[in-house]
Amino acid sequence: MDEPSKDELPKNPEGLTAGQVAAYLDRIGAGRPDRAGAAELARLQEAHQGAVPFENLSIHLGEPVVLEPAALLEKIVDRRRGGFCYELNGAFAALLRALGYRVDLLAARVFNGAKPGPPFDHLALRVVADGAAWLVDVGFGRFARRPLRLDERGEQHDPAGVFTILPSGTDGGAGDLDVRLDGEPQYRLEPRPHTLADFVPTCWWQTTSPGSLFTRGTTCSRPTPDGGRTTLDSTRATGGTRLLRTAPDGTRTEDLLAPDAALAAYRTHFGITLDRLPTAP
Repeated sequence: MDEPSKDELPKNPEGLTAGQVAAYLDRIGAGRPDRAGAAELARLQEAHQGAVPFENLSIHLGEPVVLEPAALLEKIVDRRRGGFCYELNGAFAALLRALGYRVDLLAARVFNGAKPGPPFDHLALRVVADGAAWLVDVGFGRFARRPLRLDERGEQHDPAGVFTILPSGTDGGAGDLDVRLDGEPQYRLEPRPHTLADFVPTCWWQTTSPGSLFTRGTTCSRPTPDGGRTTLDSTRATGGTRLLRTAPDGTRTEDLLAPDAALAAYRTHFGITLDRLPTAP
């Protein structure tokens, strides 16, 4: 896949203004890149993951999840919140397009053990830079910190682990790709591009169904600069909000927090100010 020439750079259908682009870059602590290149893309992805948490708090705060660029920017940039895949990758796509990248929204089926889930279970990005197509994903919790080459079939080493992208072998030649982390399947990526609106029905299911993992408990998580991870989560089984700290070597500490301490932890670790705790069912 060839990179478009400067004259062929895609229009910005989301209509981000220069001010919105500047505010988004400020939100993730990144400067505006001089060009839409691969190295610049990697810096933007790492900055986004380090600044914007993966979280499903809206579901448990009674807030609507609206898959429209303006609503996503208002939540992530203006209110300095996070989100889950449809929100984070949907918003990041708008920023990348405004910066001159060619971006496709791809549907993926998340693996639960050996079997992939339903279509549109996940949203990831295919981004063209420096003549190559890259898998970019800032909305899958623990995942690659840097873009992955979609045409590479060998191991790709990343701070998060060793990734491989291989043909699924079960799609009748349709081109589906299985993305693996340290040998374990993460999701099955479908090559056909979609619009953000195509993900609305499954997003609604994810935010409302008792069968969705996102309705069963809260999570808020992002990587730490040293390669570890900080997470706040709660379920009925935990009996409250847990603070989980995972070190780069995989060792983990866990603390059960009182309500006031949990609200303070959201502010301290994620920059999220809440007037009440999200309530897990």
